[in-house]
Amino acid sequence: MTAVIGGLYIYPVKSAAGISLDTARLEPYGLQHDREWMIVDPAGRFITQRDEGRLALLRTALDSTTSGAGTLRLSNPQGAGPVVALAHEGKRVSVQVWGARCDAFDAGTEAADFLSEWLGRPLRLVRFDPAGRRLSNQDWTAGREVPTLFTDGYPMLVLSRASIEDLAARVGHALPVERFRPNLLIDGVTAYAEDDANRLKTGGVELALTKACTRCVITTIDQDTGARHAGEEPLATLKRYRYNSELRGVVFARNAYAIEGVGAILARGQELSLE
Repeated sequence: MTAVIGGLYIYPVKSAAGISLDTARLEPYGLQHDREWMIVDPAGRFITQRDEGRLALLRTALDSTTSGAGTLRLSNPQGAGPVVALAHEGKRVSVQVWGARCDAFDAGTEAADFLSEWLGRPLRLVRFDPAGRRLSNQDWTAGREVPTLFTDGYPMLVLSRASIEDLAARVGHALPVERFRPNLLIDGVTAYAEDDANRLKTGGVELALTKACTRCVITTIDQDTGARHAGEEPLATLKRYRYNSELRGVVFARNAYAIEGVGAILARGQELSLE
């Protein structure tokens, strides 16, 4: 089945607003700079929109080069925030994302003050230590050692636009793609075509589609306001027709990882095949 890359998205800071790209470099851990940074509490535990919906309003911007130089810029509704080097290496700290402990670099006082004052609680910004290693669950990667950074578990998330449109029709109103935080949005296929595919191929790139993504309350948060939908939509509708008993949750989109093509550039509008 032939399809087209309809959108490329990265989320440099876990659970903050994403960035839509025309092109993105494929790394072993997913798209370059995706979930490379994370917000943590004083104990080093990760903070997401599940805990604080206003993180949807935290904007990120990258000034980067292929050499890795450049900066990460933060802003919130109150104005511009700190600028941190993409290759930042500060104090090394231990942080937790779900059940994993990872080494990370603390981004410093300015970033911590910016986040803490805005959200009214002590918080720090950290960058994944590239010398460290966090692996996806090998039960879902055919035994391969697949690295990931601060994602929920896998390098990439793939979703079709038709699936979003079908869900929106069931809910009764439009649903922006930002609610679902995919990395790769595909066009030119029927709704839920990603459910039946095992591979995505384009040029020398091959991605394996693996575990279906179980969805949480983040799908109910308006990404323009940070407020949670009173009717729990679209999660309530998903529960009626997308419950997966094996995974004990509702599923929407597929996790993915690279088998071939690390270092390649993916582009919006690029043709690919679902196999």
